[in-house]
Amino acid sequence: MLLTKAVPIIMTTLSIVLFTCCVRVDHSVEEEIEEGNQSDLPANHNNVPNILFIIADDMGVDACPGYPEGEQKPAMPQLSTLAAEGITFDNAWVYPLCSPTRASLLTGKYGSRTGILTVDGAHLSESEMGIQRYLDLHTDSTYAHALIGKWHLSPYNQPEAPNKLGIGYFAGFMQGGLQDYNSWSLVQDGVSSTCNTYNTAKLTDLSIAWINAQEKPWFCWLAYATPHTPFHTPPSNTYSQHITNDSELSMYLAMMENLDYEMDRLFDAIPPDVLENTMIIFLGDNGTDKNVLQLPYRGRKAKGSLYQGGVRVPLIISGKGVDRKNVRDGNLISAVDFFATIADIAGTGTSTYEDGYSFKKLLSEDTQVDRVYDLSEIDHGDDYRFTIRDSKYKLITNNDGDDELYNLLDDPYEKTNLINSTHTEDQEAVTILTGEGKRILNLQ
Repeated sequence: MLLTKAVPIIMTTLSIVLFTCCVRVDHSVEEEIEEGNQSDLPANHNNVPNILFIIADDMGVDACPGYPEGEQKPAMPQLSTLAAEGITFDNAWVYPLCSPTRASLLTGKYGSRTGILTVDGAHLSESEMGIQRYLDLHTDSTYAHALIGKWHLSPYNQPEAPNKLGIGYFAGFMQGGLQDYNSWSLVQDGVSSTCNTYNTAKLTDLSIAWINAQEKPWFCWLAYATPHTPFHTPPSNTYSQHITNDSELSMYLAMMENLDYEMDRLFDAIPPDVLENTMIIFLGDNGTDKNVLQLPYRGRKAKGSLYQGGVRVPLIISGKGVDRKNVRDGNLISAVDFFATIADIAGTGTSTYEDGYSFKKLLSEDTQVDRVYDLSEIDHGDDYRFTIRDSKYKLITNNDGDDELYNLLDDPYEKTNLINSTHTEDQEAVTILTGEGKRILNLQ
């Protein structure tokens, strides 16, 4: 059933806001606890929306309905309805791999500050101030909160890690990917067991049960494993894609249709009055896997790279508090902005936090946010590099000095490297972006 069964849900496409270095708030958890206990509660703390944050794993814009990239698209009527009733963001940037993105979403910090720049050995410190704990401190625990699904921010043998970070209820899996969607290790609040229910269905079941048990406003972070590898055929009757000769792309698209099927099941199970009071945020955690990447992106410009195919992702926001309908937004949005934005939506009045800016005002206004530069990073051990962009230019810096510059307005798919251009504007862009990137990351 489409979301139109309830009051129309607006889709907000988080446009990527180019961001200048934001003012950092370097508070310890202990300082935040003290401040949170002393701060005045927001005036509307008893009249706030529920927040449903849905994250798809390895879903780039080339695979997402509503974005022009990619020739083959999955049938995702629920996601399309969210977009029609909300905002689609055209310039949302995250990290090129899942763990750095998730750490930034949780903390509002760049990977250089959390220490998580790749997926290998990712371990988010328990001393970090996560968004869930922040909401407890700054709304007098107005929100119940849960993280259901993928974690991948701690060693696999630390199943209690999400709860220690302040998450009220955790049910999901610790690792980056599943070997088998039909048999996997389910962790619930630190206790592990084997689950033989198809992963996407089980995560939906857990979300339905938790949401419908709440008696106060809630924040549900639902991180699906799909469409991450292994590519496979989902349960029958949950997709419409024609599987062609066991092609990975057709299975990948079918997995996204299965995701949409489960979103439909979730929305249908939430009482209409509760759904009406819920803001829905849909985000991809990084770009598409190179084995199923579609043109105009090319193989090496996929997940794991700092090219647009690796860091630019779908972002759609709809529902309670989203007044702009069926629109696209071109602001620069960063993974680090979600912390401040969710806190702002929850009524804390937060406008900036650590490296992020709240873009809440975009949900009701066609305006510009504060971000001037957007940034992403990756580190493979001996090969650290970062990328930074403004409204026109994008710079990719490499350890070996083989930097790249692209004019994203004229060349959105990064075909022409301008690093050796003799045009004054191009060279000025290199100087400015290099300086801003180093300043933001304290690399001077």
